[in-house]
Amino acid sequence: MKKIVNFLLVMAMLFTCPMVSAQSKALEKARAKEYKAKMKEYKKEGWTLFGSSRSLDMALLNHYDKLNQGGDNVREVVGIATRFKSKNVGHQMAINSACMTYSQQAGSSVKGRVVSDMAGDALDADKEFEHFYAAYERLVEKEIKGEMRESYSVIRDNGDGTYEMQTFFIIDEDAATAARIRAYENAMRETEAAQKHAEKIAEFVKAGFVAQ
Repeated sequence: MKKIVNFLLVMAMLFTCPMVSAQSKALEKARAKEYKAKMKEYKKEGWTLFGSSRSLDMALLNHYDKLNQGGDNVREVVGIATRFKSKNVGHQMAINSACMTYSQQAGSSVKGRVVSDMAGDALDADKEFEHFYAAYERLVEKEIKGEMRESYSVIRDNGDGTYEMQTFFIIDEDAATAARIRAYENAMRETEAAQKHAEKIAEFVKAGFVAQ
């Protein structure tokens, strides 16, 4: 019996290995294609690397490598700043933009879950819930800033004395969840309506969301 089991395991490995290898090659091919397309876009649109002595090629490769290694436990967030003259000011604007983007996505996710999953739970205090959503977004924006890890920034000249910048961040989902929970706990103190459904809302906050 043991010999039969071993034989079946070997056969399974023989059939599985080629499939895994083919999938890996296809994935690597797709990644290489994605990288080439992004570099082509950057060069065509006049983007250059900001705030680093390394090449844009290397910055982009490192960025993709971090995303690939992090898997489902990391997310990419992009901050955008337009029409600024001071590059340092523009960089700060891009950081603030990324924090705001994340907080709005987090707030929209919780609001959507509350509306869809708790529609029959006497949501007669809509205005109070709106206060909660606003407070939650504001506090997420504040808390997530400490968890943002800048990967790289690109900048381009608008040709009129102003610049445009895009700053890419990679956020660890565990750290982001902790930041959302801190924001939620503080936001809960601002509205009685949310406190009544605290346990359920906490589930929505911890569950995270799919970035748009």
